[in-house]
Amino acid sequence: MAQTQQPARSRTFSWSDPVAGAAHVGRRSGLELLRAMIAGELAAPPVMHLIDMGRMEADEGRVVVELVPQEFHYNPLGTVHGGVISTLLDTAAACAVHTTLPAGVGYTSLDLNVKFLRPVTVDSGTLRCEGTVLQAGRRTALAEARLTDEAARLIAHATSTCLLFPLAPTP
Repeated sequence: MAQTQQPARSRTFSWSDPVAGAAHVGRRSGLELLRAMIAGELAAPPVMHLIDMGRMEADEGRVVVELVPQEFHYNPLGTVHGGVISTLLDTAAACAVHTTLPAGVGYTSLDLNVKFLRPVTVDSGTLRCEGTVLQAGRRTALAEARLTDEAARLIAHATSTCLLFPLAPTP
């Protein structure tokens, strides 16, 4: 039996020049930088627009990001793709580390260990991902992130190690 072709759905989005925002990295503390993005003083990175990440909050050692699952997040199985879930977890964990860094110090994720516990669909409601710093040293920091659905059920959990390094001075 032949399948009938469904009309295609589409989505468009826009973003600001990421190089302009990157110029502020290293000049402010991590917490100041994230709070400036939350307040709209600095543009959010393009990936936040790409996956339609929503509200964000940041405090010392803690970051929360939200996402409302949409069809464009789906994999071929009809659930939100694990890469989208991993992106939320990585963002929350790494940004939590970022909130602890003084001006002039940068970071990058060394690893991300994810445990997927439940499937996610549009019926899951708003997803809330909270990242917290577990341990911060001179060269590395360990953080975790917990992703919950609208019913506060744990969807996925991750740990991440971040490498900390001095940033080159910007002109």
